[in-house]
Amino acid sequence: MTAQPHLDYRALDDVALARLCVRRDREAVRHVVTSNNQRLFRAAWSILKDRAEAEEAVQAGYLSAFSALDKFEGRSSLSTWLTRIVINEALGRLRTQRRRREQLESEGVTLMESYRDRLAQASAEPAPDVTVAREQLRSLIEKAVAGLSDNFRSVFVLREIEGLSIEDTAEALGIPPATVKTRLHRARAKLQQALAPEVKDVFSGSFPFAGADCAALTERVLKALDLA
Repeated sequence: MTAQPHLDYRALDDVALARLCVRRDREAVRHVVTSNNQRLFRAAWSILKDRAEAEEAVQAGYLSAFSALDKFEGRSSLSTWLTRIVINEALGRLRTQRRRREQLESEGVTLMESYRDRLAQASAEPAPDVTVAREQLRSLIEKAVAGLSDNFRSVFVLREIEGLSIEDTAEALGIPPATVKTRLHRARAKLQQALAPEVKDVFSGSFPFAGADCAALTERVLKALDLA
C-alpha cells in the first residue's frame, strides 16, 4: 500500500500507527522500524551479546510483530510491545545456543571464550566505536587476569588462553585435575565479578545502532514485508 499523502506519522497515536502498519502503509512501517531499531537492537544485544545475532533477532521480532499487529490494542506503548517481542525472540535464541553448547562441551562456554568471540566478531575494518570498545575490553581483561592470585591465574591462562586440557594443565602445574577444575571455576567467578561493572561502563555508550546499520535493517524488514 502507498503512504498516506502529507501524513505526519510522528503525530499519530500508537493504535492509529499500528492500524496503518496492518494495512501495510510503507511509510508507517518505515517510521515504526526506524524509530525503534536502536532500542530493540540494544535489548537483543544485551541478551545475545553478538551484533549479528542481535540484528537477526530484531528482524525476526519485527516480522513476528507485524504479523500480529492487528492484535495490538494499545494497552502498552507500541515501542514496549515491540521490545517485549524482540526480547522473547532473543531469549529463545539464547536458549537454543545454550542447548547447542551443552551438547558440544561438558564444561560449557567460559567467560573468556565469550569475550574472545566478541572480539573476533569485529571485521577487518571495524567501525571506530567498535575498535575503541575492543581495545578497552582487551585492556580490562588483561588487567582482571593479572589481578588473580598466582594459583588461579596460572590455571586460567593455561586452560583458557593457551587452551591446554585439564589433564595437561594439571601435569604442567603439578596439581591434581580436580584442583585445576576447582581453581578454574573460582577464577572465572572472580573475573566475572571484577569485569562486570567495568564492561558495563565500556559498553554503555558503545555499539550505537543508527546511521547505515539502522537504515539497512529498516530496508530488510520492508523487503521481507514486500514493501521495498
